[in-house]
Amino acid sequence: MENIFNEHPWWESAVFYQIYPLGMCGAPFENDGILEHRILKVLDWIPHLQKLNVNAVYFSPLFESDTHGYNTRDYRKVDTRLGTNDDLKEVISALHDAGIRVILDGVFNHVGRGFFGFKDVQEKKWDSPYKDWFNISFDGNSNYNDGFWYEGWEGAYDLVKLNLKNPAVTDYLMESVKYWIDEFGIDGLRLDVAYMVDREFLKRLRRETAAWKKDFFLAGEMIGGNYNDIMNPEMCHSATNYECRKGIYSAINSGNLFEICHSLLRQFGKEQWCLYTGKHLLSFVDNHDVTRIATILNDRRNLPIAYAFVFAQPGIPVVYYGSEWGIEGDKNSGDPALRPALDKPEWNGLCDTVSAMAKAHRESKALCFGDFSMRLLENMHCIFERNCDGDRVMVAINLEDNEYHAHFDAQAGRARDLITGEWHDFGGGLVMEPHCAYFLHVED
Repeated sequence: MENIFNEHPWWESAVFYQIYPLGMCGAPFENDGILEHRILKVLDWIPHLQKLNVNAVYFSPLFESDTHGYNTRDYRKVDTRLGTNDDLKEVISALHDAGIRVILDGVFNHVGRGFFGFKDVQEKKWDSPYKDWFNISFDGNSNYNDGFWYEGWEGAYDLVKLNLKNPAVTDYLMESVKYWIDEFGIDGLRLDVAYMVDREFLKRLRRETAAWKKDFFLAGEMIGGNYNDIMNPEMCHSATNYECRKGIYSAINSGNLFEICHSLLRQFGKEQWCLYTGKHLLSFVDNHDVTRIATILNDRRNLPIAYAFVFAQPGIPVVYYGSEWGIEGDKNSGDPALRPALDKPEWNGLCDTVSAMAKAHRESKALCFGDFSMRLLENMHCIFERNCDGDRVMVAINLEDNEYHAHFDAQAGRARDLITGEWHDFGGGLVMEPHCAYFLHVED
């Protein structure tokens, strides 16, 4: 598969597209047990993905589960509502043929009440060989009157926490991952709630997957805290950059670009104390768990600016299905509102912009690997630079309703905007259109 920067792991120059298959493909929320080959719908989206210039897909859960995918019943069987294992093989093979890599959601912290091992404990209690797969006390009871107490995920008892200290559990999970690699040819995993997954298991996962498949990618879900806790040479290669996701929409809505730029400097600046300099976090503005960017922004004219940060800040851009043409979804309306069924992809001006930014990111050494520094920072305007061995891209943003004339030291004569292809001369400063972003590649 194409990787322009062969000396680097593929994910460091990738652009991801996240699909929540149970939602996008229109599966019923409750698992009705009726076989429908809905996952094959993804085949019809491949031309859209290619036009959007993405080269990796992240599938949210698609293995047999009770409802939403994160309450797994069987790690080695595609959810009946989506189809069969052969269907998934066909989809992943077609994506690979199109030059698109595939990672799956690794949900290893907990399972559903329909998980085969938990059902065995419900039936046999003390006599079940699976009783030590979970954190159980037979001196108590559950909300479901099981006759025993068990630990759920953060108080959610439809999610039964696995005992990752038990070698039988971790062996089963590792064998499942090996099956996904051998059977489906997956290229990596996004690890659900990685912030609370046993660290020794994460180390084993990194060690063994690296032996099974070269350049196998592991990205961990982190909400807060220090992402280095799990993003390090022994565990995950990457983590979800929730800090900057919040910073992007908050800075835009409040007209205070200091917020996001200070987060970026704190994370990726040149000082020794900066947290993640040289690392590649997952950059995004929305996903299956949070309000869509088109809903949370006060002014839709700023959608291209939000995506400019995703594609130009240090990191690995991730676009959530449907958001590239600006669909809405409010977390306050419940998770299903964030995970709608979509018959087919749409295309509009925002898609053109996202596609151009994706192409720019994938082809730019500076945007994939460059350092991060500020050239200009005001409430409504900023210019930051990515520089990799002299390959320079200056990212200029104007939040105002009016044209803005930026005076700054560009240390260059002119540059070409990687989004539009237009040339900009720095002789008299930089004229920026209202609600606009530029990826200015210095070419002379």
